Amino acid sequence: MNESQAWLILLVAIAAEVVGTSLLKLSAGLTRHWPTVLLLVAYGCAIALVAKVVMVIPLGITYALWSGIGTLAVVLIGALAYRQFLSTSQMIGVALIAAGVVIVNLGGEAHT
Repeated sequence: MNESQAWLILLVAIAAEVVGTSLLKLSAGLTRHWPTVLLLVAYGCAIALVAKVVMVIPLGITYALWSGIGTLAVVLIGALAYRQFLSTSQMIGVALIAAGVVIVNLGGEAHT
């Protein structure tokens, strides 16, 4: 796998993780069968894909982007799908996470 493929796979892994996380509420504490099955499949796919990505992109960068982008996406889904809105201090925290993701990406190549 080349580097551009690794970046694309990372985005797919993040999307799978976001889908799984978004299904947590629908699973009702893992008591509803189909949402639970779907979230486990989504998480399994996400982890399998990230395991491939870290062979090309450094682990720290991979995880920083995975968690940062995933957090931003889940916050948006929470607001849009579940009407869960953030307080001002929470919005500042999420903005700092977004800034961190940008800084990580602007930081250049990591040494492997």
